[in-house]
Amino acid sequence: MIAVPDVLREKLARLPEKPGCYLFRDRNGEIVYVGKAVDLRKRVTSYFSESRMRRESPKRRGMVRCFADVEWMVVRNEAEALLTEGRLIKDYRPRFNTALRDDKRYLALRAETHLTLPRLSECRIVRDDGDEYFGPFPSSTVVHTVKDFLERRWGLRKCDAAAPDAETHRHCHDDRIACCSAPCVGCVSAEDYRARFEAACAFLRKGDPAVAADLAGEMREAAEAQDFEKAARLRDTIDALREMVRLRARAVPNPAVRRDAVLAGNAALGRVLRLPGPPHLIEGFDISHIGGELAVASMVASVDGATAPNRYRRFRIRTAMGGDDPASIAEVVGRRYVRLLAEGRPLPDLVMLDGGITQLRAAREKLAELGLSSLPTVGLAERYEILVVDWPDGTGEIVLPRDDPALQVLIRLRDEAHRFAITYNRTLRLKRIRESALDEIEGVGPERKKALLRRFGSVRRLAAAAAEDVAAVSGIGPELAARILETARRNVGNAPPNNRV
Repeated sequence: MIAVPDVLREKLARLPEKPGCYLFRDRNGEIVYVGKAVDLRKRVTSYFSESRMRRESPKRRGMVRCFADVEWMVVRNEAEALLTEGRLIKDYRPRFNTALRDDKRYLALRAETHLTLPRLSECRIVRDDGDEYFGPFPSSTVVHTVKDFLERRWGLRKCDAAAPDAETHRHCHDDRIACCSAPCVGCVSAEDYRARFEAACAFLRKGDPAVAADLAGEMREAAEAQDFEKAARLRDTIDALREMVRLRARAVPNPAVRRDAVLAGNAALGRVLRLPGPPHLIEGFDISHIGGELAVASMVASVDGATAPNRYRRFRIRTAMGGDDPASIAEVVGRRYVRLLAEGRPLPDLVMLDGGITQLRAAREKLAELGLSSLPTVGLAERYEILVVDWPDGTGEIVLPRDDPALQVLIRLRDEAHRFAITYNRTLRLKRIRESALDEIEGVGPERKKALLRRFGSVRRLAAAAAEDVAAVSGIGPELAARILETARRNVGNAPPNNRV
């Protein structure tokens, strides 16, 4: 029978059946293992299955016996869980994790449109340099497979030369063995080649069901002809393309093009929501918490469709309890606009909420209490990206195509609000984890902990302090100061700085 500590057993019962990441801590409070899951409850509880433990290696069984506590964070999907897991492993460097301890970033596809004969390349840093980027993708296999498919289907060049010519072609066989259209020697004109390249990029942006159907047909034909190697390659290509679509890779276009698209989307949003004109200022709200604890809210803003970080605000939830998102939304909306009214500052042209009808109603009721019933408000229900509106003629839903420019304005703002809220939640979470390390030190009770934090402000500053300064705190002598510094420095060494996520 597996002995599970009471604290851990109680938390296992509260695990949600949602995708996310989990962090196991040992008896000293140190994070020793980080993992991800499509279903947190199923994955985390599986570690303590007696039948599974009998099949595990001694090393694995020893690791599980070290687990004394668990914490988790819920994310939107498996892809976000994988990205978050990688960040957490790099930040905490748990001793039982090895796979993601390097400092590599995930791969993206770069469309090098600035070249005379453009090409696709793989990269790990997405820059705003005028080229177009797709990704990044958690799976490098997806990037390799999709890139190879695009190059073969549209005859794109693979060579590294910035401006390939006949001399370059002398040492290249891609036109014979890799389906390159060989624009460097005039097999196709530069204009025709660029048209091929643009078609490949268009496929990356929006996909094409006809292409997927063609591939599926080729796979079936190969299987019927018993060419199973070719059928397997086509199957892998189809799977990679599906994964690319599932991860919703988004392009980072040329800044001037992006600005025009943003303004057009903002104008379209005004028409969709029946506003007097394009919304100049939009303020968006999101809630973040972990199991109802450390509930926070973010407010982000966009001006003419472009994010305006100088206007961002963050809130600790004061009155709403137990992860009540509608009540939390009502609280922060009230606090935000009470303050704007008191200071005589201008109101936004549109308020956006991350949520559906319940969040929208809670916010509208609070705005009505403030005499702001006329302030346009919209909810964005995440699962199907449905706009929820509350017009004078009744509440309704607006379903727009995924690539609709008006919808994209709200999705970008919603995602930014989500990111900002999670960042704040993690900052508070890391602070709690660091401060909780002081509770593990024999001789440090609540009063001494308060005195230390009052004197140094945080565990990070405490860890950087001199031993004599710690010993000078009321009730702390040299011997206890040494134990405190040892624990604080070990904890800070396993935690990222406050400004990292």
